[in-house]
Amino acid sequence: MLEQVVDYWWLTKEAVSGMGLWPWGRRGPSGFGSASTAEEVTAGVDASHLTAIVTGATNGIGKETARVLALRGAEVIIPARTLESGLKVKESLAEQVPSSKLHVMEMDLSSLSSVRNFAQSFNSSYERLNILINNAGIMACPYQLSEDGIELQFATNHVGHFLLTSLLLDKMKSTARETGVQGRIINVSSVAHKRSDGTCFELKKLNDKDRYRPFIAYSHSKLANILHANELSRRFQEEGCNLTANSLHPGVIFTNIIRYVAGNSSALLSVLSPVANLVLKNVPQGAATNSYLALHPDLKDVSGKYFADCNEATPTKVARDAELAKKLWLFSEELVGTNVGINAASGPE
Repeated sequence: MLEQVVDYWWLTKEAVSGMGLWPWGRRGPSGFGSASTAEEVTAGVDASHLTAIVTGATNGIGKETARVLALRGAEVIIPARTLESGLKVKESLAEQVPSSKLHVMEMDLSSLSSVRNFAQSFNSSYERLNILINNAGIMACPYQLSEDGIELQFATNHVGHFLLTSLLLDKMKSTARETGVQGRIINVSSVAHKRSDGTCFELKKLNDKDRYRPFIAYSHSKLANILHANELSRRFQEEGCNLTANSLHPGVIFTNIIRYVAGNSSALLSVLSPVANLVLKNVPQGAATNSYLALHPDLKDVSGKYFADCNEATPTKVARDAELAKKLWLFSEELVGTNVGINAASGPE
């Protein structure tokens, strides 16, 4: 319990130190800041010609991101672990946005076979994909391996998204060529990446139960999200395709994801909640940077960057290490069991 409290305190401290004069609304060069909401940063944007996938859209900032993209006219696909949970979200969002174009498809990010099945179904059912928001994640859960034998947070937060992105790249590239509209990939990372030193990208280290610390394991996966976006961006520029990739810290939001940090303790949650409500973001604010990177016209041709509060920020030196990003890419290919180079369209049968 003490370790969980320390981890939560660290998250809160980082959130407050990064907010400047928030909640008084100091804004950065973009014209937006930590108090900006997803609706505010997308005001006036017509997304009716765009198709987007938002992972983790059944709750929290993912759900709000999907709602705002639908509000701006985008066709939004919601991957869900079960169709039942996804359809409930679709119904809820449709009540708020009656004109929404929402679709639910089944996918479990922690399962490589499930990700492959989703990608195959999507690629055969949809002609276009403009935006991929890799938002889903779990945080500081007890030690567990995925069905593929990978530490669960790394499997869900990074490996699943790595495979998903790779299997959708051809669809995104063809969409950009045919429409002339630049495609965008957004990886939701976290300020927690600061707690990872980048020496973790070996399966034995990730899966070592004796060394496992829930929040540090989460930090490793969030560092991977940034490095993945950076390497994608480098490969896009090298190939000359009309796609961008960026990563972001959404802010610290008191949502369901924090349940493991609080240790599922109602007593601890009752203590933390009032503090969180005073200094942390709410869900509409937490979804702002997601939505800004997905839709705002100022982000055209911006790639390989890290954002916080809808403004470019600077991640750690480790997160900017291009050689480490290449190493992670190769390691991720090993984990998914196939070569998913920039031109790969699908995994093995």
